Amino acid sequence: MPWKLASFGTLLAALALSGCSTPGTSEPAKDTAVTDAGHSRCEAKAAEFAIGQKASPQLLEQARSRAGAQNARILKPDDMVTLEYRSDRLNLNTDDNLVINRVNCG
Repeated sequence: MPWKLASFGTLLAALALSGCSTPGTSEPAKDTAVTDAGHSRCEAKAAEFAIGQKASPQLLEQARSRAGAQNARILKPDDMVTLEYRSDRLNLNTDDNLVINRVNCG
């Protein structure tokens, strides 16, 4: 009798785990293509109009929109930043008085 319970338990476990399996290899490729198409690249040149202006949330959004970036941030001289490169992010670098002195993507 214990062997029947063990076999039945193994069968139930196998059935439960089979529901967790992934589809064929063609499915992830479609998802990856959609994800890559969804990201836009940042064009820093389009946001250079902001250089010399005082940083503000409105200016940040306007520069982000013109550059075609998904995200944007204002970086002060002593801000800590991550070293990851993101082609869809706009950076507005400022001096101590929050005047933008450089625009770049990453």
